Amino acid sequence: MDASYGSQTQPQYYQYGAPGGEKTPFVRGQRSRLNLVAICQCLFVPWLLFCVVYAVMSFSLHYTQPGLCYLIVACCGLAVLASGFLAGQAVKRRATQPGSQQDPTWLIFLFFTMLVAWSGAFVLGDLNFWYNMQPYYDIQNLNTYPSVSPASTRGQQLMDAGRVFFTAGTKLDLTKSMGFRNLDLYCVAPISTGDAPLASYDFWAVGLNCCSGTSADFHCGEFNNPRASAGLRLMRDDQRAFFRLAVQQAEAAYSIKAIHPLFFYWMQDPVAEMNSYQDDGFKYYLLGMFTMFSFQLFCVVVATIAFSKMGN
Repeated sequence: MDASYGSQTQPQYYQYGAPGGEKTPFVRGQRSRLNLVAICQCLFVPWLLFCVVYAVMSFSLHYTQPGLCYLIVACCGLAVLASGFLAGQAVKRRATQPGSQQDPTWLIFLFFTMLVAWSGAFVLGDLNFWYNMQPYYDIQNLNTYPSVSPASTRGQQLMDAGRVFFTAGTKLDLTKSMGFRNLDLYCVAPISTGDAPLASYDFWAVGLNCCSGTSADFHCGEFNNPRASAGLRLMRDDQRAFFRLAVQQAEAAYSIKAIHPLFFYWMQDPVAEMNSYQDDGFKYYLLGMFTMFSFQLFCVVVATIAFSKMGN
């Protein structure tokens, strides 16, 4: 960051023409020259800051080394504060030294746009990580289990399951579905096989707001897909307790047991679904990059027009 915006070493801001050959911010009847270096810096520095913070908050560094992630974000925040300090010093010099030739306008603009970029990247990156990348990394770090039979396998045996492919004939027992309401409606249905009741229903399909909660009408995920026979593990810790309460209600209502229930999204291809989390994470990152650049370009164009008119 260059603290010499508008200083005496940059004649773009000033031209000779005042009586006595003194420098003045403008010459009567002419526009002040544009500071192309300042314009380029104000266009690219906030945008690059946004890209760095957004990437650090969105992707694997946030997951594997959160301390280093927040350290980098804090260093970028210090850069924003440094630009504000330089802008404040320039304004102070202009106020205390009426003859000062340093123009703080671009520095002030740079500070505010960097602040907006840093704040926006921090918030959007955290949301992108929470909703897309963290579930992807969580599931990726868990195991995949093929040919799992709900009748002979217990939940304790698959504690580290992320993706489960069930044996042929496995289906949802929609007659034993249940819902628990706590603002949202937490819907569950047991994953079963055959017609005989199971000793313990440890595998459950789940979904939000896709049942009535008063009758067995579970319609979450790919419940009506005849090819669906796999599950993608629920990774939201804040939801698990409410799904467990729905299972307890089902135990009481249907006189069944669920000794160690595990929760899954019922689907045909959990691998493709998991990869869609990653695709969404990268998609929102690229969308944020292009949106931020367009916004910054618009702000710089408006500021350039406004500052040039101020110099008339």
